Amino acid sequence: MEYRYAVEDGVLICKDYKKGLEIVSYEGEDIYLTIPETVKIQEDEGDAAVREKQVLSVGKKAMLSCKSLRRVYLPETIEEVGDWAFAYCDELREVCLPEKTIRFGRGIFRECGKLRLVTVAGKEKDIGGLLAATVTLLDAPYLFTPVRCGDGDWLKQWDARMLQLLRAADKEGYSKMVLCGEEDYGSKENNLDYFLNQKRKSKVRIAFMRLLHPSGLSNEVKKELENYLREHTAGSGYTGEAPSEREDTGILDETWQVLLEEHGEDSEYYKLFTGIGCLTAENFDRILLEAGENHPEMKAWFLKYKEEKIGYTDFFAELML
Repeated sequence: MEYRYAVEDGVLICKDYKKGLEIVSYEGEDIYLTIPETVKIQEDEGDAAVREKQVLSVGKKAMLSCKSLRRVYLPETIEEVGDWAFAYCDELREVCLPEKTIRFGRGIFRECGKLRLVTVAGKEKDIGGLLAATVTLLDAPYLFTPVRCGDGDWLKQWDARMLQLLRAADKEGYSKMVLCGEEDYGSKENNLDYFLNQKRKSKVRIAFMRLLHPSGLSNEVKKELENYLREHTAGSGYTGEAPSEREDTGILDETWQVLLEEHGEDSEYYKLFTGIGCLTAENFDRILLEAGENHPEMKAWFLKYKEEKIGYTDFFAELML
């Protein structure tokens, strides 16, 4: 039997599941959605009795492609989240979970590119960012666990997966993609330079994420991540050894590209960018010019940083704000 539960701007459709209920679909435009712990049901229209049943599951594809959804709260009663339950929710940014064992299906957050935080009751917020990254950046669903996240072994496994991706050859996967025809022949995705640029951008995103969520991060790994971001900023003055595959490209500037294209309004990102030495006298004018008329607060921060840390500030550069 199907039951309907009204939320603020929509309706959850539930069905009997084990000794409780499963959310099987959703209709509406909620931005913030709280899945209830219990739903009052009337099993027979001729029966006046109303009972409560616990919500135990969010079913397969239940929230698939909900374009309005930005934040979801799952209740303490939840035991299972089915395959692709929240896949293709383009605007989803935060998920809140109870600290308990939950069975997660495949691809529950597939193509949820804006997911930045998976908070778990009783865990520090820093861990929430890393937990979200296990499915958005690391492709490591085995690390998506509300119970173990944040403990020492979990953080070691997180960093091991991160370093595996970071140290992999940028060309890895390109030949297979071309030979298997995974992209249309002649498309930009089949262009080697484009492929390498996208691969490095993905590594930059991972490095930014870990440095901004430093719980359990060793000084050695921290230094490697900072070096990677400097190395991939043109004009940063990075003097470390170039990667063995450097011959397949020219100027590397993926760190600045990711910052400008995706995080120009995020102060923690551009402050990290300057704090680790990516902004220098050599690249300052170019970076300010490429920022154009966008992101005035970031540009103001860059001007202040130059004045305090680098030296002379161009009066005309200030007028660009």
